Amino acid sequence: MTDQRKSEVVTRAAAIARDAGRLLMDFFARRIGYTYKGDVDLVTEADKASEKMIVSRLREEFPEHDIVGEEGTRDATGSDFRWYVDPLDGTTNFAHGYPVFCVSLGLEYNGGLLAGVLYDPTRDEMFTAEKGLGAELNGHAIQVSKTTTLSESLLATGFPSHKRHKNPNIHFYHQLTLRSHGIRRAGSAALDLANVAAGRYDGFWEFNLNAWDTVAGVLLVQEAGGTVTRFDGGPWRIDSKETLASNGLLHDELMRNFKEIFAGRGLEDIPSPMNYAERREK
Repeated sequence: MTDQRKSEVVTRAAAIARDAGRLLMDFFARRIGYTYKGDVDLVTEADKASEKMIVSRLREEFPEHDIVGEEGTRDATGSDFRWYVDPLDGTTNFAHGYPVFCVSLGLEYNGGLLAGVLYDPTRDEMFTAEKGLGAELNGHAIQVSKTTTLSESLLATGFPSHKRHKNPNIHFYHQLTLRSHGIRRAGSAALDLANVAAGRYDGFWEFNLNAWDTVAGVLLVQEAGGTVTRFDGGPWRIDSKETLASNGLLHDELMRNFKEIFAGRGLEDIPSPMNYAERREK
């Protein structure tokens, strides 16, 4: 695939993402209701309508490409090209009227990341990335931050919307909160990765994400000069269940901290609420 064709792919995908964003904002303004999938995961009417529109447009624009969508689309013909579609990343935020969500479209080619488009309709921010051609926000090149130490860094993470009690991330959240300048939990992994690429966050991690959550955002970070691996530094893959992204300058320090936390070394205890309650009463 030539650079010209790649640019055309991103341009056309960005137009689809922008139209999906407009559709989402129409639903958002009307504060439509939601249903449940699984135990707690929310599925809004907007999720379904957005995926239906995106998939229809991708099939028109790229009929030879396969598509995997969060809400169930599975076009599998054996093509070398595969789109990963999250029609609304940040569904829980959306359903509760909290304006942090996005549309994420990532393109794989022969197992590698080729292109990514991520649109935040609440801020009219269009993030795009092409393999080997850099990352942009609204047409302007972006780069990761220059922060060099964990203690000065602002990080981001996320938690699952169901079975939180089976996820160990609260321990990492607690320990890294004490070792960094702060941690944000905004509720959209795709936007978190985009914000690492834009230099707003210095790093991001999360357990058990799916490909539609990560493909576009990971390419954005990589093309903005950052690093993405598994927690132990192993190569990140599309099917990875561990995602650790950073500006690259912090990556070794983050991995050392993950190793220590997994091993249970140097951990700060979580204060007991019962002890705090006793002190309050004195």
